[in-house]
Amino acid sequence: MKMNVLGGILAGSTMVASFAQAQETITAVHAFPESLIYTQSFLSFVDKVNAAGEGVVQIEVRGGPEAIGMFQQPDAVRDGIVDMVYTPGSFYGGALPEKDAMVTSNLTAVETRANGGIELIDQIHQEKMGLKYLGWFDSGVCYNLWTREAPTFDADGNLEVEGLKLRGNNVYNAFFTNYLGAQVIDLPTGEVYSALQRGVVDATGWTQIGLIDLKWNEFLNYRIEPCFFSTDLGVIVNMEKWNSLSEEARTIVQDVAIQHEIDSVAALRIKRDEDFAALESAGMQVVTLEGEAKANYLAAARETTWERMNTLMAEQPGGTGNYDRLLELFYDLDAN
Repeated sequence: MKMNVLGGILAGSTMVASFAQAQETITAVHAFPESLIYTQSFLSFVDKVNAAGEGVVQIEVRGGPEAIGMFQQPDAVRDGIVDMVYTPGSFYGGALPEKDAMVTSNLTAVETRANGGIELIDQIHQEKMGLKYLGWFDSGVCYNLWTREAPTFDADGNLEVEGLKLRGNNVYNAFFTNYLGAQVIDLPTGEVYSALQRGVVDATGWTQIGLIDLKWNEFLNYRIEPCFFSTDLGVIVNMEKWNSLSEEARTIVQDVAIQHEIDSVAALRIKRDEDFAALESAGMQVVTLEGEAKANYLAAARETTWERMNTLMAEQPGGTGNYDRLLELFYDLDAN
């Protein structure tokens, strides 16, 4: 009888050990601080994967830019230092200029998942960087120009930027410099608060959401409409790690990612409306370009960025072969 009990215990222990070994782990980092709404969205995705993948696959979040610098994260996931990164495509745009199709998009992940756009972006990631493009999260949110002082306009209603200390970055510098003619000051997100506080900059581009999270609204008083561009936040996974996962694990992670693409569009539109209401209640004023000035502003944002994409693609293996197809899949000319 003792032998039977011992045998049962050993068999049970073996089953537990096998179960523990079967569960696979994906390590992850995120580009922005945990407090930002976009990071919260990614962490929500992680929670969904971990709930759906219990016993099969789990994502282990190791932190944000304090763990691996935000601009080093794309190389870190490519090199296998970490398995997964949630980051803007613009942070690795030099290696993959095709991400500008997402920057200029007026569609969401829902439409571009359905029409094959995300499949093409995934293919390009695999070919150029050895990365799996898992999903385009938090799409459908565009950018505004935010200023400390009231914006001024010329006789034709065009925005004047002379003398404006405008913070720039890789997302919108083609637009800011080539069309607006601004002299930009490149700063990472984490340094903008102090730059606004010290008067180093007095205007910045930023998404419709997150200004309050970053506390930039302490210094910025005007939002200029219309908005332009789209967020290009996505999840990239080391290809070797992705291929090493069991088929069940890959299916769980991919299915949850596709559903999160849908969920995040709806959630962030609600958040945008809440943020706009809170900002305007606190005194934020909205200034809107009209007529031809508005049309030229939007066209310039799109076309200067497309031009950048085309130029950079031409310099890389594969050239501009996917250029027209990317525009077709990520931009609906009839929507404007």
